[in-house]
Amino acid sequence: MTTYRSTYKRISRRELHSPRSVAAITLAILISAVCLWLMSEIVLHLLGRPGLLATPSEIAHTVAGVGSAPPALVGGIGVAAVLIGVLLLFLAVAPGRRSRHLLAIARAVTIVDSEVIASALARDAARAAGVAPDNARVTVTGRRVTVHLTPTSGTPVDQTAALTAVQGHLHELGLRRVLQPQVVVAAVGKVGE
Repeated sequence: MTTYRSTYKRISRRELHSPRSVAAITLAILISAVCLWLMSEIVLHLLGRPGLLATPSEIAHTVAGVGSAPPALVGGIGVAAVLIGVLLLFLAVAPGRRSRHLLAIARAVTIVDSEVIASALARDAARAAGVAPDNARVTVTGRRVTVHLTPTSGTPVDQTAALTAVQGHLHELGLRRVLQPQVVVAAVGKVGE
């Protein structure tokens, strides 16, 4: 049984968290492009041809002459390098999260997409509040559900009934991570059809 639980845990983590492949591939392409450029500059210099952007000796003189550059420029480049490093460190350490949720079922891993949850909650909230289905919009994040209701002009919206319906549907779903529902009614309504 513990083997199944560890397998389920691994599968659910894999489905709920996005890999950092895009960031890693982008960084690898950028580093490869810089290396290819430096290699082509060196080969062109060895062949006695002019460089594409700068010769290796010009690049070396520029790097060696950083001490004579204005301090604001050097500081700005340093701050930019630190910010890029912190961003890359954050991308490497922080887990990416997909817009999916895990149902609390012990015998299997069941993943539900946030859009599916939002669609079902919009239907229930619209029905309970007494608005047209097109006037209900739901946003599902990692920890919160926000229902936006736009009333028809002159028709009151039952915000409490909509919140109760959303809470009931979330309870029926049995999500592992409890989502906090919130119902927002627009101040300005739409003209009825």
